[in-house]
Amino acid sequence: MSNRTINLHLVSDSTGETLHSMARATLSRFEEPHVIQHKWSLVRSRLQLDRVIEGIQSEPGPVVFTLVDSSLRHALEEVCQQMGLPCLAALDQVMELLQGALGERAKEKRAAQHVMDADYFRRIDAMHYVLAHDDGQGVAGIRDADCVLVGVSRSSKTPTCFYLANRGIKAANVPIVPGAPIPEELLDPPCPVIGLTIDVNSLIEIRRHRLKIIGGTGVRQDTNDYVDHEAVKAEILAARRLCNSRGWPVIDVTRRSIEETAATILQLMEAWHMRRRQPLPHPEPHDPAVGVLGGGETR
Repeated sequence: MSNRTINLHLVSDSTGETLHSMARATLSRFEEPHVIQHKWSLVRSRLQLDRVIEGIQSEPGPVVFTLVDSSLRHALEEVCQQMGLPCLAALDQVMELLQGALGERAKEKRAAQHVMDADYFRRIDAMHYVLAHDDGQGVAGIRDADCVLVGVSRSSKTPTCFYLANRGIKAANVPIVPGAPIPEELLDPPCPVIGLTIDVNSLIEIRRHRLKIIGGTGVRQDTNDYVDHEAVKAEILAARRLCNSRGWPVIDVTRRSIEETAATILQLMEAWHMRRRQPLPHPEPHDPAVGVLGGGETR
């Protein structure tokens, strides 16, 4: 394993999300990479690019960019060539492939994925929905959900719903509480209901951390049951039995990232609608590398 530290410059004329995701996914393939990331976003003028170039000259290292403006691209590539630095246009090969397949040239349009169109407002609407239907709130509004997540307390329901909302999915979440009946709205749901489960020890660790943050009060009247191994184990088993009895699929989130859990939920939603020969309310891509039900390694 190399102990060498390098600088990596990510230059974008938009928010830089694409580059950041690519860098994160790529660097995860290396063991403890010694990489200092320099993120340059919203680079849209020569003055802004000059500041980037000063940063590259100060701390030289490979450059990966997504710049639409041809003059900015050429200026950056020329500087990197003079300095002997690798310089890669991250989307060029994909763009060339699609141009050949479609038989037309792509337009020079920066930040095209961030326009305030119907898709943008759909995501905002979904975010508002999640806020209003978090942790069992507004159960009557479940009739308008695209999916409902159920599970015991602290099983990642809320963060997963917010991630789905960013994909335009209206996701409600309902906690499964020992001894409490499920809402009537879930007896005949108009959308997929998906259970989230988690390993006993992992859940106890998460709950103990939660209790520590809030000072050990306000979560359960009997906090011993909240973190007691046998009580938590029984709570998880009861939740699984409920999901099995209702025919709801269950995802083990123990070693899954939120992104992987969400990708599996989208697959399950698609399967649910296919069985009913209905189109997905908002078609979404999914990751074929993600398994359907078992716990996967966090990426």
